[in-house]
Amino acid sequence: MQIQPFSVNDGEGIRTNIFMAGCPLRCRWCSNPEGFEQKKLMGWHKRKCIGCGACTAVCPQGIGIDLNAGRDRCTACGACADACPEEARTRMVTLMDADDVIREVLKHRLFFSYSGGGVTFSGGEATSQPEFLDYLSRELYDAGCSIDLESCGYFDFELVRPSLERMDLIFMDLKHMDPAVHKEFTGVSNERILENIARLVTLGRPAENGAAGHGAPETVIRIPVIGGVNNSEENIAASAAYVHDVLPAAKMELLPYHSLGRIKYEAIGMPFDQEGFYTPDKEEMKKLRGIAAAQGVEIVDYR
Repeated sequence: MQIQPFSVNDGEGIRTNIFMAGCPLRCRWCSNPEGFEQKKLMGWHKRKCIGCGACTAVCPQGIGIDLNAGRDRCTACGACADACPEEARTRMVTLMDADDVIREVLKHRLFFSYSGGGVTFSGGEATSQPEFLDYLSRELYDAGCSIDLESCGYFDFELVRPSLERMDLIFMDLKHMDPAVHKEFTGVSNERILENIARLVTLGRPAENGAAGHGAPETVIRIPVIGGVNNSEENIAASAAYVHDVLPAAKMELLPYHSLGRIKYEAIGMPFDQEGFYTPDKEEMKKLRGIAAAQGVEIVDYR
């Protein structure tokens, strides 16, 4: 989806984020809807469009200025993005070779070294491309980069274990403790996610062939706090109690909901169905963090 340098919110130091497309969840509050599927995707930002027709002139499918009206014919070739003088047409998901990703990331190695930063895999859901993640994490780990992972937690644990073992920090979401409510708002039950959170305690690479081993990754369980969905005191307390019981060394981060992804929904012609959600204010967030901390969990903030 994107290679984003100079991030300071997704781990320690200055980091480069690799957003990988494809996700098994369909969270109704998702801010990256372009990452739902693993396929090339073009966006049309109507507010930037000046109606010059440059995109139509080069489109091999004959799609007009309104890309969303002809999206069923779009092959995401990118010709329109190259022609658009205002960047109203953009590549939102592209195909990229793993070695090209690595070369691009390593351009920022100097910033990692001086800031204690590194690379963070995100999405979408990075574990939905297990072979790609395994190759990238192995090569960057061998190159001496600190690597972190942001995950929804819904994956085959053993399939991605080699990648998990290389991480310095794993952020994993816990969206709701009630499996029925979780399924209502994300499309899947939370059972696999809860199981995977508990299994994080088994991580840690032993030494091999005389080389140094890799200790267990630091873990941060994140709750995206969605007003009207999971912001009840009971849910926050139950979530923190579960984390403390199964993963005592883990920390937690509570992140307030935002609707900044609206422009992406518009760009890909997807309805923005988030009117029933709200952003908890600072006082409510302070109270919820206190409730989580009362369960014995350390609360952190990477914002």
